[in-house]
Amino acid sequence: MLAELNLIHFFDFYLALVFLASIYLRVHQYRAVFGLMRAMPGRWPKLMKLLGEHKSLLLTRATIGPALLALGLIVVQVVASRFIWPEAAKPEQGLTIARLAEHLPACILVTLLGAVMLGVDVYATFWVADINRPEMEAYFDQAEYWLKSWTAPVVRVFTFGKINPRAMVSVEVRKALEGATRDLNSALWWIVAQTGLRVAYGLAIWLTYAWTRT
Repeated sequence: MLAELNLIHFFDFYLALVFLASIYLRVHQYRAVFGLMRAMPGRWPKLMKLLGEHKSLLLTRATIGPALLALGLIVVQVVASRFIWPEAAKPEQGLTIARLAEHLPACILVTLLGAVMLGVDVYATFWVADINRPEMEAYFDQAEYWLKSWTAPVVRVFTFGKINPRAMVSVEVRKALEGATRDLNSALWWIVAQTGLRVAYGLAIWLTYAWTRT
């Protein structure tokens, strides 16, 4: 029966389900990114070297911080349910919907947090940005051409330095990396929001579980 559903045990299942759904929905995205990375050393060596000069744009405190925070927040639920209070996941001792309904304030709090968590998870999990690999490959090909072509310095000489194709490529690469960094930071902070809500919901059911046992 639904009333006998153990919320703590179900929460473990929910976290695993959302994680697997996120991976499944992004398989095409990961394949495109890994394909570009695998082809870069052989197809765009000059561009790869240029990207290496700007790698600090991607490895910033704002980029790494959310990922570390998200990982730390996820560990809380796993440690609590698997090692500290494993009995909470047992049907006869855990927090069921029936037991939760007996405590109205906790029931309202858990329900509201659960609804917000579900809404954010659905949006962040099912909204997947598309990566146009052919378009990116064409852009990389053009950049690689100007980085290694003998015509680039010729153009610079004949325009008296006003047009420097290689410098222009470097500027465009930097702009692209800065844009990618902003997108990455935004995605990571969505991960923090998801994880924070999950932990808030987890704490709510754990505190309710402790309250109902006293």
